[in-house]
Amino acid sequence: MNRIFFPIIFFSITINFISFAQEVDIVPYLKQIEKGESEAVKNLLPKLKKDNPQSANLVFLEGVLTENGQDAVSIYQDFVEKYPNNPYADAALYRIYSYYYALGLYDSAGKVLKNLTDKYPDSPYIKMAVSQEEAKEESASEQKNETTETQRPVQVKNDTDYKFTIQAGAFVKIENAQSLKSELESEGIGCEMKEKNVGGTTFHVIYVGKFSSKTDAEKLLQQINARYNLNGRIVEKEKL
Repeated sequence: MNRIFFPIIFFSITINFISFAQEVDIVPYLKQIEKGESEAVKNLLPKLKKDNPQSANLVFLEGVLTENGQDAVSIYQDFVEKYPNNPYADAALYRIYSYYYALGLYDSAGKVLKNLTDKYPDSPYIKMAVSQEEAKEESASEQKNETTETQRPVQVKNDTDYKFTIQAGAFVKIENAQSLKSELESEGIGCEMKEKNVGGTTFHVIYVGKFSSKTDAEKLLQQINARYNLNGRIVEKEKL
């Protein structure tokens, strides 16, 4: 079971809905999800799909209801390829961007953002993504200015004296994050949970271990990825 989950909130912006044959207006359902009623919508989805098998909008809605990040990304990618002119295509790309960004896969996120900008230059999601990029660059610049030449990596001695950690999972639902944290701690693996805001969505991120060298972090990363079926990665302290 993959443990990285994707946001299911609806970004409250106006979408110019275009009527297609057998299309379903999913705005009411998206608003329900935004109110925390995703289970109710999830229960309705099978019947909606049965009654409207050709509805592209329901494909997007299914992606929104899919909590597993990688599964949701697959749905969105397929959706954009099949229905590039659908009014929700830009929203699908933005959700893919947000997923990669939350994982710290900035190169992949950047490519998706370029795709979004090239294909949908008037999309309101571009501004949201660009604002996130600017915030990251500003933070990186501030941290760089605080670093001095005399600072060198040393062996970890306390909670603040380290260079690397492992991002084991990122969750929208705090219960899922707490579940992973408890599972790891029950095995004697030290970890902590922090919040990370991406495009208005709050992720609960689980970090494991504190290391002075990347080599040491890689050893534990391989172990926990295999043991807990995770998709963790090593991150630098200054990029947290």
